[in-house]
Amino acid sequence: MAKSDELVTYITQRIVRYMETPRDVRRSQKQAKEPWVSKWFGMLPLAFKMWIKSARRERRE
Repeated sequence: MAKSDELVTYITQRIVRYMETPRDVRRSQKQAKEPWVSKWFGMLPLAFKMWIKSARRERRE
């Protein structure tokens, strides 16, 4: 029973903290997140995209 009580208190604390923060602060925190692609794969997607662009340019020339 103790674990379920801890879970309920944790969830209520999170909800109360969310409700007490102003809407502007929540929106600014949401916008500050980095894209999931760069979060999971780092610079690899960007490098791959740049490599494809350079290959296409070479084919045109």
